[in-house]
Amino acid sequence: MLQQFGFTQYESQVYEALITIDEALDATSIVKRSGVPRSKVYDVLRRMIEKGMVLESTTEKKRLYTALPIDSAITKLKNDFNENITQLKSIQTRKKPADDRVWTLKEDQSIHSLVSELLQQSSSSIIFSGWADDIEQHLSLLAEKEVEGVIIELHSIGEIDSNLKNVTTLIPDSAHQKLERSRIVIVDNEDVLFAGIEGTNWQAIYTKSRPLVTFFKEFFYHDIALTEITKKFGPSMMEDPHLRDLLLKLRY
Repeated sequence: MLQQFGFTQYESQVYEALITIDEALDATSIVKRSGVPRSKVYDVLRRMIEKGMVLESTTEKKRLYTALPIDSAITKLKNDFNENITQLKSIQTRKKPADDRVWTLKEDQSIHSLVSELLQQSSSSIIFSGWADDIEQHLSLLAEKEVEGVIIELHSIGEIDSNLKNVTTLIPDSAHQKLERSRIVIVDNEDVLFAGIEGTNWQAIYTKSRPLVTFFKEFFYHDIALTEITKKFGPSMMEDPHLRDLLLKLRY
């Protein structure tokens, strides 16, 4: 009867023997009614008492047992079940330990593959900064994600053909002779990938480290701000030698 609720066969037999008779029983009587071996009955009774399914009393040096009334037993089992469900949910939603490891990755196509996977996994936001030809490889996926409701913010070095809502475009000045290629991808404010060229080879780092995610997010908006400032005040700023030198020392 109780086995489907996690009790053993002997525990179920003892409870059934007690609940089906309207009087308390001693161990000998329980053995006869339940079929549980005498060598096992005291251990079974002890467990059922600990589980709150059997009541115990000592009268005239005789130990007697009776079952928890059926309605009370049903209420107990329901409460136990609900408590177990609550505990299960708490385990399911328990946060994973923060992962602040920094991973390195080489080779351009491998980096693009990881970028694609990160974009595909996004659920709320994507920040992407890079050169136009780098971004164009992912435009169709970015468009799909925007349709799904993911907020997309792009900063493109060079023009791209896109209907995405939030695109900032930088057209590099010819004086930027040392302009280096790089890309930043930040997904859901949790994952960041930064890639750049060392010598002639692409290298990237990938991490969930909160400080690094914050740093590269601020770096992205730094680029956005510089692009907008350059669009509006570029000609007059370039006329000032000091400002011009400062601008040309920046990432652009």
